[in-house]
Amino acid sequence: MGLCDSSGIAISRAPAAMPYTDLIAEIFAAFATEGSAFPAMTLRGGDALDLDQPAPPFDVLVDAVSDEYLEAHPWGSGYLDAASWRHYLPFMMEYALRRIAEPSDVTDALLTSLRPPERNPPRLGSLDKAQETVVLRLLDALAHSPESASRDLAAMVLSEWWTPGAIPKDLGD
Repeated sequence: MGLCDSSGIAISRAPAAMPYTDLIAEIFAAFATEGSAFPAMTLRGGDALDLDQPAPPFDVLVDAVSDEYLEAHPWGSGYLDAASWRHYLPFMMEYALRRIAEPSDVTDALLTSLRPPERNPPRLGSLDKAQETVVLRLLDALAHSPESASRDLAAMVLSEWWTPGAIPKDLGD
């Protein structure tokens, strides 16, 4: 039997929606072009470079993005070129939102990749306005949601680059 009010009438409840569903959809829409292309450098390849080994070429089966793949190679993100980084961003952002309450190397690697200093060629500066907007919304959720396990790091990332008064983006002057 379901829930009833004090008069015994059944209370209908809508099924609980997955939090951040709309934001996740907006993230994938903003990165639709990048997310559907094959990356020049994979997270697995970045991990290999970190171990002073040659980066293996992209393999459609081995490099299929899944939670297990992201968990196995989160820190490979530090070795990605801008286009490859943008390929993996929506998957890492979705992972971070789905598992917002869980501490995770995937979320930490994602947040670290959104911090200055900017690279040459730029990664942060390669985002278009729609991509910047969904990144800001992700950071806001991670920094300000009470259930977030990454509140401190997300708030630091916001203050370093993404909010008014942050470190200027054109430090090369």
